Amino acid sequence: MAKYAVEMNRTASTSLAVGAITADATRPRRSKVYDFMFGSEATPADNVFLWQIQRCTTAGTSTGVTPSPIDPADAATETDAGENHTTDGTLTSGLILLSIPLNQRASYRWVASPGGELVIPATASNGVHFRTPTATAVAVSATVHFDEQ
Repeated sequence: MAKYAVEMNRTASTSLAVGAITADATRPRRSKVYDFMFGSEATPADNVFLWQIQRCTTAGTSTGVTPSPIDPADAATETDAGENHTTDGTLTSGLILLSIPLNQRASYRWVASPGGELVIPATASNGVHFRTPTATAVAVSATVHFDEQ
């Protein structure tokens, strides 16, 4: 089971998605998100916004990002990642897997308890969106670690 890291960034934009990790459309594999670090690199301000991880059935329109293997001996991943969305993907209503309110001045790290990883099914283009549904006008970044099975 190989492990990967991907950094996703969003400039101040009209999209709520910071990034997405989805199963490849032609060679889908199951993945599990186990570590998620996020915050804002914008000028410090006293703004509160919400971070969410929500299931999706399409990736949306974004700039492709290549996840890096944590062990350089591992092969390239089949899982797709994107950042700086111009169009959000198709989100699965009501399937928010994680919701964390955060002040713009703060950074946060979420680590799954053993067996509590967020699972991305081996279904073409299904995955998760990392988003800030209450703030589009702030630059944010996230680093996500996941494994691929």
